[in-house]
Amino acid sequence: MYRVALTAPDDFDGWRAAARRLALAGVDPADIVWQVGDQSIDLFGDTPLPAERPGAGFAVPRAFVDLAEKAILHSEPARFALLYALLCRLRGRPGLMEDKADPLLRRVDVLAKAVRRDIHKMRAFVRFREISDDGGERFVAWFEPDHHVVRANAGFFMRRFAAMRWSILTPEISIHWDGETLAEGPGAKRTDAPDGDPVEALWKGYYAAIFNPARLKTGAMLSEMPKKYWRNLPEAALIPDLIAGAQAREAAMIATAPLPEKVPKRQGDVATVWATIRHEAMGCTRCPLHRDATQMIFGEGPLDAPLMIIGEQPGDQEDLAGRPFVGPAGQLLDRALAQAGVDRSRAYVTNAVKHFKFERQGKRRLHQSPDAGEIEACRWWLGQEIDLIRPRIIVALGASAARAMLGKAVTIGRTRGAAIALKDGAEGWVTVHPSYLLRLPDAERQAAEQARFVDDLRMVAERVKALG
Repeated sequence: MYRVALTAPDDFDGWRAAARRLALAGVDPADIVWQVGDQSIDLFGDTPLPAERPGAGFAVPRAFVDLAEKAILHSEPARFALLYALLCRLRGRPGLMEDKADPLLRRVDVLAKAVRRDIHKMRAFVRFREISDDGGERFVAWFEPDHHVVRANAGFFMRRFAAMRWSILTPEISIHWDGETLAEGPGAKRTDAPDGDPVEALWKGYYAAIFNPARLKTGAMLSEMPKKYWRNLPEAALIPDLIAGAQAREAAMIATAPLPEKVPKRQGDVATVWATIRHEAMGCTRCPLHRDATQMIFGEGPLDAPLMIIGEQPGDQEDLAGRPFVGPAGQLLDRALAQAGVDRSRAYVTNAVKHFKFERQGKRRLHQSPDAGEIEACRWWLGQEIDLIRPRIIVALGASAARAMLGKAVTIGRTRGAAIALKDGAEGWVTVHPSYLLRLPDAERQAAEQARFVDDLRMVAERVKALG
């Protein structure tokens, strides 16, 4: 039995060096005990690690390294063994990282996603409080991460608060910045951090003033800011009362708002905001699909469009062209829209997922359907488009688009052909994706389904006209 003692729970370099030596020696994952520190946890004797072989090595995809760097920060005790097992399988199957259905890869990916969320939560919910020490002004924060993300996040806080002297205390370790050097210390207790400072009253007043009851979505807020973090946030003490009074405040806002005969479209402002959002989206890394796709494919069309059409994701031709619906499915959609009396140039066209997901077979890139996590990651961008365009009618083409529009999985058969009231006041419709029609092998059935597709779009056209 081989034993690997890593120096810390987040010792990626130590794991990588040991894993390379063990993999080159062909050591089975079941014959390794991974641990943090030097304490013995096994009743059997230890076999020395295989000797290093100068010049020996092997290559792994960059995607595996990125995944391992995150997954190793998870608090799961089996993470080291899982990563080594994945490494061994990857050596014999180089394309494994593309197989999103592989159980082992999926399990490791779940660990990495949890770590990314924890890194984000730490950056979002750390609140510094001012104290005085021998060096003068210092800012101290308390945070309780779920995983071993403190060292990984240190660089972010060094860059963000470079001119401050600060400390972040956590149960596992503490980090301290004096403006030039980062130092580590032992873990701390909640009582070691200050409870408040004079600035908090000003911050609470500002937070209460900008709270918009008309934009309140309690479920979304709790999803992004779970209650476990509230005790570290000074503004959290205000939230229950702000939520309780939201309905009354919203009614007061409506009652006192001016009521012009017609609210003009702010096309110039919308165009500026849309261009800004699109520019930000080009650098999106919210899910792993950005690693292999050529580019992010944002929506296009009039920014005052009464109709929005949502597809599944870009295809091979869209990925290369940088525009949605320009391939065979897009051409079929254009013909169907024309037959239904819909002017595509008056519709805003986009996708639920905005990076091309594919499996490479030789020189070909074969389309793969996005999973629930990828759809959810991209809903943020879709929501920005919907909020900005404010279409009266939204058409979802296919199950992935319907899930993005409705926020839950639905079947096409049950939702097709009927209007759906959406939370933002728009009207939703669900139909098939044009690529489904292209895949039908029977010509007679294909003709019948295409006719039904046109009928769906014709109902949409009538609703657009009816709503003005």
